[in-house]
Amino acid sequence: MHADGALVEAAGEVLAAAPLGAHSRICCALSGGVDSLVLFEVLRRLQPRFGYRLAAAHVDHGLSPHAGDWADACARRCAAAGIPLQVFRVGVDRDHPHGLEAAARSARYGALERVACDWLVFGHHLDDQAETLLFRLLRGTGVRGAAAMRPVVVAAAGAPGRLRPLLAVRREQILDWARRNALDWVEDESNDETRFTRNAIRHRLVPVAEALFPAAVPVLARAADHFAEADALLGELAAGDVAACGGEPLDRARLRALSPARQANLLRWLLQQRGAPTPSRARLDDVLQQLRDCPPAQALRLSLGAWVCCAYRDALWLEPAIAAVPERCVWQGEAVLPWGADEVCFVGVTGEGVSRVRLARAAAVYLAPRVAGMRLRLSPARPRREFRKLCQEAAIPEWVRDRLPVLWVDAEPAWVGGIGVAAEFACAPGEAGVLPCWRPAGGSSPG
Repeated sequence: MHADGALVEAAGEVLAAAPLGAHSRICCALSGGVDSLVLFEVLRRLQPRFGYRLAAAHVDHGLSPHAGDWADACARRCAAAGIPLQVFRVGVDRDHPHGLEAAARSARYGALERVACDWLVFGHHLDDQAETLLFRLLRGTGVRGAAAMRPVVVAAAGAPGRLRPLLAVRREQILDWARRNALDWVEDESNDETRFTRNAIRHRLVPVAEALFPAAVPVLARAADHFAEADALLGELAAGDVAACGGEPLDRARLRALSPARQANLLRWLLQQRGAPTPSRARLDDVLQQLRDCPPAQALRLSLGAWVCCAYRDALWLEPAIAAVPERCVWQGEAVLPWGADEVCFVGVTGEGVSRVRLARAAAVYLAPRVAGMRLRLSPARPRREFRKLCQEAAIPEWVRDRLPVLWVDAEPAWVGGIGVAAEFACAPGEAGVLPCWRPAGGSSPG
């Protein structure tokens, strides 16, 4: 096959492996450099085959005096091709704790995540993959980090996935393709500055590796594939261990019965499922050590960055590190209401839940936090009981109680998340009702 066709077909194989729907919206991250420009042209060639809607996005970091020229070059290329272009101008934190490279990358990805599309497409290639693996290994990454970049990454609902159609292609192949097709690309002068770590790896470390091992780049990329396979297996192991621990929230005794390595793998996986960064090995080991050393039923709240590992009685779960108590929220028949970082769903039912007749008669129906001295009767045959005692029976720890959603009907508590419906508002058999359901962020709080 002709070299031009081989590169296009390599990209096509990646697109074919992705779950592209009919008329998927894909956005090419277009810097104006040779990699992204070749990607842009390849995506144009493949568009009739896959039927996607193609757009492009350019991020101006404002770090180079030529940044405006690069944006103009991208605009001209897209205008000539009839492809819509969105330009983002971002500020970069020059005092970022991880350096200017990391700050620019964070700003760039933050801007691209705002694009209304199904897939973001990047021009990373095989040499980038090898450099990324070396960079991460030298920083002490784990198995997941050593998997480096993946050609297809399916994101959580509502977020764009990521495609890297050129990940199996060498840098020199991309340059050859650009020259043969007479492409006019821009050069970022900062790519030659070896004061930046990734550039130093590219210009200093990789040439030494290739002098000793001529196939170093493809071999390193293959190693990343092996790490990705191992990471997938660790994910399967963690999912099985979650099930063996009774699902979420986890059974503390069953978790403690796992080996320390499997405990750490399980917690890492739960954080990854929530899109949270993996904590340092030292912090994760400290959290697990505290869980192992404390009495089996002792209550604990252990910080893991934006998430907290919570243990209460026999249960262990993760929840967001939430500071504020949610505010009052009026219910007017919506299927879902936000409750801080959580949500409350309202499901139509018969013979259970809150009586629709009582709701229809009410002057005000709203979600709000509990109030001091609140009592609730869960059964007609029993007296009203203190909120504190009801929470104890439902195994709801003290730190969760202030953010429990309460459905108030004319200033009377009709339902409390994790506890149930007040007897005065409960449906009679066969009566139409509404069943509120509290869905904590992370999906695993008790109650």
